[in-house]
Amino acid sequence: MAAKCKALIVGATGAASKRLVEVLAKEPEWEVVGVCRNPPGQVPGEKVHYVAADLTDGSAMQAVVAAHPGITHVFYCCRARHGEIGVKSVADNVAMFGAVLEAVAETASLQHFHLVEGGMWYGMHLGPFPTPAQEDDPRHLPPNFYYDQEDMLRARQSGARWTWSASRPNFISDFDPGRPRNLVAILGAWAAICRECGMKLDFPGKPAAFSALAELTDATHYARAMRHIAAAPACANQAFNVTNGEPFRWQRFWPRLARTYGLEVGIVRPMRLADWMADKEPLWQTMIARYGLIEQSFANVAHWDLADFALNQEHDVFYSMSRLRGAGFSESVDTGSVILHQIAAYRHARILP
Repeated sequence: MAAKCKALIVGATGAASKRLVEVLAKEPEWEVVGVCRNPPGQVPGEKVHYVAADLTDGSAMQAVVAAHPGITHVFYCCRARHGEIGVKSVADNVAMFGAVLEAVAETASLQHFHLVEGGMWYGMHLGPFPTPAQEDDPRHLPPNFYYDQEDMLRARQSGARWTWSASRPNFISDFDPGRPRNLVAILGAWAAICRECGMKLDFPGKPAAFSALAELTDATHYARAMRHIAAAPACANQAFNVTNGEPFRWQRFWPRLARTYGLEVGIVRPMRLADWMADKEPLWQTMIARYGLIEQSFANVAHWDLADFALNQEHDVFYSMSRLRGAGFSESVDTGSVILHQIAAYRHARILP
């Protein structure tokens, strides 16, 4: 069957898009053009064509669109480099986004433009916010580049024949070797270090964070949701929260993680992991030799600043899923089971012991 839809996925090897590439590539009606800084090797016969492009160069996307005519759907899944918390560069993110939007907005074939946002929309990086967060909740005090990007998208689409949408996941979890900014790899590495040091499995965040409601977004679940949002007429010109479907508490999950590594549950022991893990490279290299792991630096396995942010949120962090369910996407996944399945994949791949 000839492809009826041609997706341009910008940031095609990122956390929010790798599974989207896979989901679309499995469907006969979709063809995929993936734009990224460092394209992976091309597999002969695949319906995915990777293209290298520098999004800070305004003419780069014009060249990509000219070389790949017939694009019907755009998924914008990237952002400028940033740290864990704090104000992100509005100018850099808006410039990159604007270059993509202008390159595709006037093409005759464009049907839909999807923008990936996130929990920062609600100010989760600033502190407590009303929960469950709803898509039309009031904005926090700017700057916030998500606001600028969505406002630009809404304005550009006004009166056009194509539609737009946006999605807001929470922390994205996945089996994703080479991406240390991933809570799954971090949790597995923490448990492995605790076991190696003869410790119980302490919770390294604050007491309130241990009992607060939290959420994650499984990458494959997110990809299926994005595909639905971009194709369903009921989703046109709206933003949607996308999480696994229900909140959880770390205190309920912690015994399951402990059992996975044959550990006893410890206590809540707040510590800044970015500091406490700074001297563990020699220990990790010893563990590589002992357990036959893939040789790599400890820094390539786990990004501890992310743990210090995610495991110290002392307030509830969860989003309403009513709008997405009402628009026809009712799938959900169990967060604890997904985390353990993904940790098992890391262990099978000899990345974690």
